[in-house]
Amino acid sequence: MGRYEIAFSGKLVPGAQLELVQANLAKLFQADAQRIALLFSGRRVILKNNLDEAAAEKYRSALERAGALVEVLSMEPEIEEVELAPPPEPDASYERGRAVAEAQGPVPGRLKVVPRDEYMAAFVGVDAPDFGIAPVGADLQDAKPQTPPPSFDFSSLSVAPAGSDMGQAKTAPAAPPPDTSHLRLEERK
Repeated sequence: MGRYEIAFSGKLVPGAQLELVQANLAKLFQADAQRIALLFSGRRVILKNNLDEAAAEKYRSALERAGALVEVLSMEPEIEEVELAPPPEPDASYERGRAVAEAQGPVPGRLKVVPRDEYMAAFVGVDAPDFGIAPVGADLQDAKPQTPPPSFDFSSLSVAPAGSDMGQAKTAPAAPPPDTSHLRLEERK
């Protein structure tokens, strides 16, 4: 089931007067003159979209009776059918690459590349590792090497008994506060 849209470009039905069509559209859309003027700006405006075929035809005929010439366009995308080209015929380089791959034979742990066409024949001499797929949950990183603990020489150090003086600098006793008994405060007027 196709979906359609109604587009208006400001074109009028032959013989229709612009002022009369604008008044009819204002009445039909229940819009003010400013909005109706936007419809006649020369740009293509989508009035309604996502309609089925019957509703689109109903809108088209109502707008045509009002004097506006509209387009009913399908919203379905056009799908272009493309015919694929046949694969290229193998040439001498393809056959040579296949012969080299077969002559080398399988190497354990290495990937055997067999050319599928003339373009892949260039990759026959490539030595590639045969990477497999790890099982689910496998650790994919290499194991970290164990680092030996650092060796420290503590033989020259000793521990003092609890409460002993560790050689901190002693602070000098604070000097006595200055004598301020001879000072008085007087209130000045």
